[in-house]
Amino acid sequence: MKKIIVSNRVHYIGTNDRRKHLFENNWPLPYGVSYNSYLIADNKTALIDTLEFGSKDDYLEEIESILQGKQLDYLIINHMEPDHSSMIGWIIKRYPGVKIVSNNKAFKMLDAYYGVEKERIHEVKDGDTLDLGYHKLKFVMTPWVHWPETMMTYDTTDAMLFSCDAFGSFGTLDGAIFDDEINFSFYEDEMRRYFSNIVGKYSHMVQKALAKLSGVPVKFVCPSHGPVWRTNPEKVIGLYNKWSLHEAEEGVVIAFASMYGNTEKMADYLARLIAQRGVKNIRIYDVSKTDASYILNDIWKYKAVVLGSSAYNSKMHPKMQHLCNELEILNPKNKNYALFGSYSWSGGGLKSLIPFAEKMSWEMVAPPVEVMGSPKISEMEGFEEVASKIL
Repeated sequence: MKKIIVSNRVHYIGTNDRRKHLFENNWPLPYGVSYNSYLIADNKTALIDTLEFGSKDDYLEEIESILQGKQLDYLIINHMEPDHSSMIGWIIKRYPGVKIVSNNKAFKMLDAYYGVEKERIHEVKDGDTLDLGYHKLKFVMTPWVHWPETMMTYDTTDAMLFSCDAFGSFGTLDGAIFDDEINFSFYEDEMRRYFSNIVGKYSHMVQKALAKLSGVPVKFVCPSHGPVWRTNPEKVIGLYNKWSLHEAEEGVVIAFASMYGNTEKMADYLARLIAQRGVKNIRIYDVSKTDASYILNDIWKYKAVVLGSSAYNSKMHPKMQHLCNELEILNPKNKNYALFGSYSWSGGGLKSLIPFAEKMSWEMVAPPVEVMGSPKISEMEGFEEVASKIL
């Protein structure tokens, strides 16, 4: 592969993973994911984050080719999750003199994962610097974006921010590496899905990290997944700011669980009422068919959410329970909501949804609607109020 230069002496040495089905063995990857690593070949040399083990068979050879016989002086670990750190052992074996640069919390994990000797580590704190020659690196602690040890590395010379998981995205880099080479409309949904599923729970910590970067010139954003931003880094920073502030677009997500189609009929009936009131962004999801990550993405995107479930063993449907569990963990805020349900011989779906929704501190716009058996229009009159008040 031809060498990819991000800026002066800074090389992109990432790769694409099109084989993995689930990120963190949980989130679907229909478009794959990239792992981004960066090598600074200065007077002193530094590798910023590694790759997931086995994702790039010529990774060490590419590093050798760029270094051209020089030693690797530093390995900077911004985040200890194995998709960024699991090549550490191989790097140490190839470069026995390398110093591993990170923070104290990361070193506790480093010992647990890889058992690295203490004399090899170089601990940094918030604001500490590392002089490579032309490049001067400054370390910014950004805990809980999205692990407690997470930090970013900022090059004060070229205003480059190596942000690790922050500003990342699902989706492989198909020939295009940089933001000015891509059609961003392809990546935006996958970037929001990445944020909402992986980082969204820690939105308040994202805001703290952004506050630290306020007023700091950033000409490049170099994340560990997704495109590298060299032309319009303000765009990705602005999106993360919007999403972490829970700013939503006008629209409604209706997610339902239906065993025999009755709850689905209710969802379609409500959606029609909402559409007749001029709402154009309406998304209906069957939780038994669509993975929760996509539903969570749109719930993060839109202002209103309506949840409906059939009764299942006197509780809500298990697939709806899964979605509710993820919502409780990720905790999207500032939502209008409504609930509905159906049952055959005993309630349960709606009864289980109500205490869940109360924990979310969302704004209920209308009383819940529940029917027994096949829904009749006369039994769904309550949806008129839902449709008129949901936005």
